[in-house]
Parts: sequence; structure tokens; C-alpha cells
Amino acid sequence: MRHFYILTFVLLNLGFAFGQSHTEQIESYRQKQRKALSQENKGPIAPQNLEYLHYFRADETYKTVANVSYLYDEPTFRMPTSDGTSKEFKRFAELTFTLKGQQFTLPIYENVSLFQSNLQSSYLFFPILDRTTGETTYESGRYIDVKKEDIKDGKLAIDFNKAYNPYCAYSSGYRCPQPPKENYLDIAIEAGEKKYTGPKNQREQDNSMAKNFNDKEKKLIMAGKAEEKMYVLQTTVAQDSTILRTQSDDIKYDDPTLELLAARMLVTVQDPGHPGVGIAAPQVGINKNLIWVQRLDKPEEPFELYINPKIIWRSQLLRKGAEGCLSIPNRKEDVIRSYSIKLQYVDKKTGKNVEELIEGFTAVIFQHEVDHLYGILFPDRLEEQEHKESVPLNERLDFYIGKGTIVP
Repeated sequence: MRHFYILTFVLLNLGFAFGQSHTEQIESYRQKQRKALSQENKGPIAPQNLEYLHYFRADETYKTVANVSYLYDEPTFRMPTSDGTSKEFKRFAELTFTLKGQQFTLPIYENVSLFQSNLQSSYLFFPILDRTTGETTYESGRYIDVKKEDIKDGKLAIDFNKAYNPYCAYSSGYRCPQPPKENYLDIAIEAGEKKYTGPKNQREQDNSMAKNFNDKEKKLIMAGKAEEKMYVLQTTVAQDSTILRTQSDDIKYDDPTLELLAARMLVTVQDPGHPGVGIAAPQVGINKNLIWVQRLDKPEEPFELYINPKIIWRSQLLRKGAEGCLSIPNRKEDVIRSYSIKLQYVDKKTGKNVEELIEGFTAVIFQHEVDHLYGILFPDRLEEQEHKESVPLNERLDFYIGKGTIVP
């Protein structure tokens, strides 16, 4: 009997030690996460707001091992992001695992742009939604870090205690992919990070990554005078379509070639033969973040130039309206977009960030043109609409609101 008590005592202490080991591991992980979130005041959270981060208690029952089924020849698709744009992904594998007595199968994804980077090609994207989403955890889901090398002999160890919020939970100015519905777990994952309860940071645009025009772009821009229009790329031409589908880079506001490009783009969009209400640099073969928009909301409806524009907020109130595109011949469709937006861009004289609230059809023009900078065309929005539910507010007006949004 004495040996039984000794053995029981040892086992209990071993269990306690193992539990503590996992708890300490998770706490160490969270400390590193908190440090990264507020590093040098450049992260999405100000150091004084770290107290608003909350977590579930570490729980080893939320650890599991998944069988990995690799997927081959999967098509790429665009996953919507928090800023209303999208990023290109493809399904990499399916994970089958048991959690709390239930079996689940979820896909993990490969970010196409990261796949092309030697430094980040090993990273995979594993987002989750569950019964806690929008209740005790962030309303747009959580992520779990996975690398290709973590998969060993067709198995992947998953610890849901490491589920964390995307940066968009803490701050504006980020493009966070929103988990697809097929990544929903019909169970409450009471592990990992909870909702952030602090003030949301207003992140200013980082202009340090802005670039000058490259030699090829300069040659194209300088091939004509300021009063000469440029060729508008067409989706019906394969080479053109590749450029139109490429995400653009920020441009240095003081690049000496910028003025000539701006002048030629304006002549192009005002061409009497094919006039438009907006144009983006990718449409003339330049993958830089530059657009012209006709300000129909201002007296005399002037065209205005915007450098490195970013939409940092979109209203839940939506409107449906016909759209066409200079790069998509002979096609017009009804597209649902936000009625109002907040735009951030670089002032062409000072190089400082400027913010502006824009409403109505002018806001639609901005959304259309900014989409071009991310390689998104309006038919992509039509495809996206098929998978999103919206509720009409009035039978006579083309105004909608996202399903699940509280109507005032």
C-alpha cells in the first residue's frame, strides 16, 4: 500500500510538472508575442495597451496531431482581406485531426506571394473560426503559425493554445486575410488569445518602402510627351493581363519622373474617344501606387492625383451600382461596394500622410481604382459577391448592409 501511495504521489507530481512545462511554454510564447506586438513603438499596439491582451488558460487538451493530406495542382484564388482587398492563396493540404472527441478536416493555405520569396516560402497560413468567434474571441478569426518543416512523416502537431489574433484586431492599416468558411470548427476553442479590449491603434502609412521607377518603367513613361496619352492595357491580351494582376509598389512622392507619368495618365483618362472617371498606373503598364480620380463630389468635378492611396476604413453600409473599366472592353456590371470610405494618401508637396472621408459614387471610384493597385478587377468583386450575403435596406434604393450587421 505504501508503494501505491508513493507511485501515486510521483505520478501526480509528474503530471503537475508536465502541465507546468506546457503552461510555461505557452507563457514564454505569449511574452515573445507581446514583445513583438509593441516593438520600438512600431508594432500594432502601443506598449501601454499591452494590458488589454487577454488569453485563455493554457490547456493541454487543445493539443492534437493531424494527418496531413497534400493537395496538388490546386488553383489559386483570392482570399478577402480586412481592408476590403484580397490576397492570392492556394490550398496546400488538408489536416484531419481529433479534438475534444470530434473529428475535423480543415485546409491550410499557401500565400502565393510568400511562395515566391526564398526567405518566407516555408510559411503556411492556418486560419480558424469556431464557436467563440465574435463572442470571446476576435470576430474575424484567429491564426496559428505553421511551417512546411513542421510537417514530419505526414503528421503535424497543432497546439490551439498558440492561436493568436491578426494585427487588424489591434490596429488599422493592415491587410489581414479573413478565414474562409471551410476553416470553421463547430466547437468552442477556448484556448489561445481572446478578444483585444483596448483602444484600436490608427497606423500611419509607412512610406519607407516606397520605390523609384525602374529603368523599364522610366523608358515607358518617357516614350511620349506630357500631352500624349498612353496605351491602356486590356484583359484580353495575356501580357497585359499579367501586369494588371500584379500588386503594385508604393512610389516615392518626389521621383522626378512622377510628374510626366501623372500628366500622361490624365491625358489618357480624359481621352474623348474613351473617357473615364478614374485610372490607375497599372492600367498604363506601371506597377506603382498612383491613381487619378474625378472628384464628382466637388465643385466643377476636377480630376485629382493620389499617391500611394490606401483605404483604411469602409462603411458597413453598401451600395450597388454599374461599373465598367477602361481595361475591360464592352462590359458593365452591378457591383456592391461600401458607400463611404476613409482614404489615406501621400501629399505630393510635403510627402506627409493625409486622411480624407469620402462618400457616394466618388467613394466607389476610389475603391475601383485602389483595387487595381492590388491586382483586383471588378469581375473579382462580382465573384466575391456570390459568396457574401447582404440585406437590402429598401426595395426602391440600391443600398444594402452586410448580413449580421446591426441595422440602426
